[in-house]
Amino acid sequence: MSARAYIQDFSVACAAGADADAVARAVFSDAPPKLHTTASLVDGRTTTVGPLGFEPGSREAARTRSNRLVGHLLDPLRTTIQQRLATHSADRLGVVIGTSTAGMFEGETALAARKRVGAWAADFSFRDQELSDPANFVAAAVGARGPVYVISTACTSGGKAIAAAARLLAAQLCDTVICGGVDTLCDLTLNGFSALESLSETVCNPFSRNRRGINIGEGGALYVLTRDGGPFALLGAGESSDAHHISAPEPTGAGAEVAIRRALLRAGDAAADIDFIHLHGTATRLNDQAESAAIHRVFGDDTPASSTKPLTGHTLGAAGAIQTAICLLALRDGVLPPHLWDGERDPDLPHIRLAEIAERADVRRVLSANYAFGGNNIALVLAAA
Repeated sequence: MSARAYIQDFSVACAAGADADAVARAVFSDAPPKLHTTASLVDGRTTTVGPLGFEPGSREAARTRSNRLVGHLLDPLRTTIQQRLATHSADRLGVVIGTSTAGMFEGETALAARKRVGAWAADFSFRDQELSDPANFVAAAVGARGPVYVISTACTSGGKAIAAAARLLAAQLCDTVICGGVDTLCDLTLNGFSALESLSETVCNPFSRNRRGINIGEGGALYVLTRDGGPFALLGAGESSDAHHISAPEPTGAGAEVAIRRALLRAGDAAADIDFIHLHGTATRLNDQAESAAIHRVFGDDTPASSTKPLTGHTLGAAGAIQTAICLLALRDGVLPPHLWDGERDPDLPHIRLAEIAERADVRRVLSANYAFGGNNIALVLAAA
């Protein structure tokens, strides 16, 4: 990405709210609502999860719940998209979506039914589980005929989809790109992370000495990216891969630091120019260790930072997209997303400054970072245009 991209419009939905204004009201309130729903695991334990507080459309709207959520996110963007199509060819409209589950929930439901009756349901299609399905759904819904693809790099997928969209613009392959991330709850991810001993029974507690793991959530955010102006700008993106371990981050945060510094370099910013950092902040022992080390080396302990996962859950393939939306709301409203935790610092973690509830600030530049399995990392620098 060699030139900035502009965000013409965006939408978001997650456990914190069904749209951008609802999310802002929850996140920036004097009493932000923490996750409180629980789900059962195959081993009999329970875990706290972050489900949507609404049903995103009916079966008639789309075959999978994931695509119904995509449709919900598309609705507030349709006017902006149609305005773009009125002056730009559909051949120059691209789609890049980050996901890790697509129609996995429907696959689980169909398999359970097959075990009961001995045959697949007549309306079941394996295509619903293809990772490309959400991007194809968006393209069909808006008539996009440019590049259409999905990025599935676990917890960096949503952030990487935004960076990839900016590259399509910079390469002159598209004039407009719809991008973002979406993931919905399913048993595979819940029990998979349980097998990794990464889930917390209670609300996650990022950067606390008492942290016990993550809460899985669901949700998504979509963006309309262009080259020719908009209310927000993506100034720079940085990516790296430390390839340390398939599921554990490199413990010193070296790869995370590379991604952050590349994002700052491409934005033309110094660390001191960043007013707020949205942390990945999963509340696992290893992620918080690596991330705090990287943040401290780049920013020291003065720049306010937070993880909003106690409000949204870890939305996996949608995490970077939802974080970006919360960052844009902070730029819009001048309030920092709070870091909700028990206040008990881990003495083994480098000190970083964690944002308070309803803390107001002059927010002009923000950085959002995510880290994923295999050591792949993404950082985005965003600003009000």
